[in-house]
Amino acid sequence: MKIFTIVGARPQFVKAAVVSREFSNHAGVKEYIVHTGQHHDPNMSEVFFEEMEIPRPAFNLGIHGLGHGAMTGQMLEGLEKLFLEQKPDLVLVYGDTNSTLAGALSAVKLHIPVAHVEAGLRSYNMRMPEEVNRILTDRVSTFLFCPTAQADENLKKEGYPFAHMKIKVSGDVMQDAALYYAGKSALRSGIIQKLNLEHFVLCTLHRAENTDQPKRLMAILDALEKIHQETPLVLPLHPRTRKILEQSGRTLPFRVIEPVGYFDMLELIKHCRMVMTDSGGLQKEAFFFSKCCITLRDETEWVELVEGGYNELAGAEESRILLAWEKMKSQKPDFGRDLYGKGHAARAIVQELIG
Repeated sequence: MKIFTIVGARPQFVKAAVVSREFSNHAGVKEYIVHTGQHHDPNMSEVFFEEMEIPRPAFNLGIHGLGHGAMTGQMLEGLEKLFLEQKPDLVLVYGDTNSTLAGALSAVKLHIPVAHVEAGLRSYNMRMPEEVNRILTDRVSTFLFCPTAQADENLKKEGYPFAHMKIKVSGDVMQDAALYYAGKSALRSGIIQKLNLEHFVLCTLHRAENTDQPKRLMAILDALEKIHQETPLVLPLHPRTRKILEQSGRTLPFRVIEPVGYFDMLELIKHCRMVMTDSGGLQKEAFFFSKCCITLRDETEWVELVEGGYNELAGAEESRILLAWEKMKSQKPDFGRDLYGKGHAARAIVQELIG
C-alpha cells in the first residue's frame, strides 16, 4: 500500500510523525511525506527532524510566500504531476491549511482516495480560510477521522456520511504527540531554567482577526497588562504580531520572547499557571497538561473544552477577558476525562486504513 502524506506547516509534521511511526509497524505499507513548502520555516533543519524523530520529506514542492489563490493553484499543479508519476493508493491530509485542500482536491480529481485527519471540526466562521479548507476537504474525502465526538456530530448535522465515505471517531493525534514528546521535552528543553520562570501565565497571539484589527488588538493588550500586574505573563511573540506592534509604537510591560520550538512550548505549557491564546492547537495542549485556558477568540472548534469548564471564550473585549481571568484562575475541572483518545488516535487511524 503506497500512501502519500501531504504536509505544509510545522504542526502538521508533528501530527504526521505519530501516524508515520504507526505505519512503520506494518510491513505492507510504504509512506511518502510530501512537503508543499507552505510554511518556509528555517527552524525545520536537520536537527528538527532528528530530535522529533520525523521522517524527512521524500518530495518538497517549495511553494510558499504567495496569496491563497496562487499558492493553492501551484500546489494543485505540483501535486497532480507528482500523483500521476507516483500513482499512490491513498493520499493522507491533516487539518485545514491550503496544503490540506490542495492535497485533497488533487487526489480526488485523479480518483485517488483521500483520508482527512481532523475531519468534522467547525468554527462556523466562513471568514476564516481554515474553515473553508476544512469544509471542502471533508466533502471530497473517503476516510474522515474525527478527533472528537462533537466533530462527528457536526458532520451528521451536515448530512454526512455520503455513500463513498467512512467516518470514524479516532481521537486526536495531537494528544498522541504531546504525550510522546512530553518526556523528551523535559530532557531537551531548558527554557524554564534559562528564563528563570515560575508562576506565570503563558500567552500567544497571532490570528489575523486579532492582530489586523487595531481595536481588538489594543483591547486584548490592555487586559493582558492588567493580568500581568497580578501574575507575570510570558508572550512568545509571532513575527507578524511583533511587526504590527512596532508600527503602532506600543510597548509591552510583560515578558516578550522569540517564537519557540515544540519542545520549549511543551515545557512552557507544563510549567505555567494558565494559558491564554487565540491558537487552536494550544487550547487542546493546555488540556493535555491539565491547564485551564482563556481563548482570545469569539468562537472555538473545541467546544467540548468550553462545555467541560476547561476553556473560557473571552473574545477581544477587555472586560470579558478580565472576567474570564477571574473565573478561570479558581477553576479546578476534572482533567481526567477522555476527550481526545488518550494517545491512541494514530493506532485507530492506521488500523482503519490498512484493514
